[in-house]
Amino acid sequence: MNAFRLAFDAPPWRLSGVVYGTLLNDPDALAALGDAVHRAPYKAPPVAPVLYIKPRNTLAASGALVVVPAESGCFEIGAALGLVIGRTACRVAPADALAHVAGYTLVADLSVPHTSFYRPSVRHKARDGSCLIGPQVVARAALPQAGDLTLTVSINGDVVHTASTAHMQRPLAQLLADVTEFMTLHPGDVLMLGVAAGAPQARAGQRFAVECAGIGVLEGLLVNEAGAEAEGRAERNTHARSGAAP
Repeated sequence: MNAFRLAFDAPPWRLSGVVYGTLLNDPDALAALGDAVHRAPYKAPPVAPVLYIKPRNTLAASGALVVVPAESGCFEIGAALGLVIGRTACRVAPADALAHVAGYTLVADLSVPHTSFYRPSVRHKARDGSCLIGPQVVARAALPQAGDLTLTVSINGDVVHTASTAHMQRPLAQLLADVTEFMTLHPGDVLMLGVAAGAPQARAGQRFAVECAGIGVLEGLLVNEAGAEAEGRAERNTHARSGAAP
């Protein structure tokens, strides 16, 4: 698995904090729950942002190999815009919220396909290498149209899903204001705007890419465990021949 390294040319210098995902920020994703949203365990539609964490073991850079869980045989490929926090944000007003954002990046949020969004399952959301971030961080001032961007997901070169940052229930500033109402975000943290409904699925052997004009292309390759082991052996052999430390 590729080491995760993504630098930034201004403070906070690197993505060094916590990566937060946002569930059901897409109105279509919430609508897809139908009447189930009024039954247990949900009991009612959410009134505040529903968050989950992508821990350190999930983080990977563009070009990473990601091992597909044998029990599911596939990953759901979620495309999200990532807000990189540049200033400590606590109870910020929507009008001031984006001043706390250093820049934007892309996130490929990979999940084991599942139907329940209640208390998101670590088993489904926190697989090794399942959060690719990159290919760069674009300064906020250089991307003033961040609230109206188109994100595409391609599998083996074919575009299979399209999403827009303008379609979210909570736009960038409102999401940041609502999240910081109950928790503080720190420089280096990343907050995903959310994944649109209908995220596609991909299997071992398939390449995927998340693309957005102004940010670039974030790529990955899904492999099974045997493929990952073979890649690891090849890399170790290359280091051995070159005399480099692994």
